[in-house]
Amino acid sequence: MTTIEAVVLGIVQGITEFLPISSTAHLRVVPALLGWADPGAAFTAVLQLGSLVAVIGYFMKDLLAMVGASVRALRDRSRPPEPAARHLLYIIIGTIPVGIAGIALKHKVEGSFRALWIIAAAQIIVGLALAVVEKISRKTRGEGDLTLRDAIIIGCAQVLALVPGVSRSGITLLAAMALGLERPAAARFSFLLSVPAVAAAGIFELPKVLKSHEVGHATLALGLAAAVVASYASIAWLLKFLRTRTTIPFVVYRVALGTLIFALLAAGRL
Repeated sequence: MTTIEAVVLGIVQGITEFLPISSTAHLRVVPALLGWADPGAAFTAVLQLGSLVAVIGYFMKDLLAMVGASVRALRDRSRPPEPAARHLLYIIIGTIPVGIAGIALKHKVEGSFRALWIIAAAQIIVGLALAVVEKISRKTRGEGDLTLRDAIIIGCAQVLALVPGVSRSGITLLAAMALGLERPAAARFSFLLSVPAVAAAGIFELPKVLKSHEVGHATLALGLAAAVVASYASIAWLLKFLRTRTTIPFVVYRVALGTLIFALLAAGRL
């Protein structure tokens, strides 16, 4: 892999990781359109570590508050836990389903799930589902209204993100809005929920990528740096966007991209 490829893929990863349009789909489709080799599931997972750095940096204050509140709750169990401590518990519990599924489906995630026709179908199906939820959900609950039941449901929905094209942020945002959360609150929990899963996947695959002769260490570092910058900008933009806008533009994009991929496959261009 060249430096240019790594930087371009890092930017693509960063922009699409937190938008509800699937980063893994774009990291599969963009190289195919440019005539590059498939970077593979392992490189994709490692590249997501750049997005992990960005989301931790962006929500550092919130994460530190969660850890501090959890420590206080453990020290003094006579008092009810603070909301921040409960949110950390929700993130941990919400991560369990995707952790179990990721181990069970590892070979399919790295193999058959990366088929372009699956990616195209997932783009369209989840896009249409997002449109339905956008139309019928109440979206009146704030982040403080989040419950353990919500976290479990959203965590189970995150399992579907193992299929490229579904989108981790897209499916968790969809599930959270379906449960009545406001768009910004749904997006914030979606971003925070991604931290353990992305960290685990990236760290697990990192030794494999580092031992590979296909990606140099300096090249990988540049790709990760590009992902950090693009991811941070993407998070800030999307949270601002969702305060006043709906997710319909992403619905249109997903359906259009899925249709384009099907058309290119039918024409033998992919």
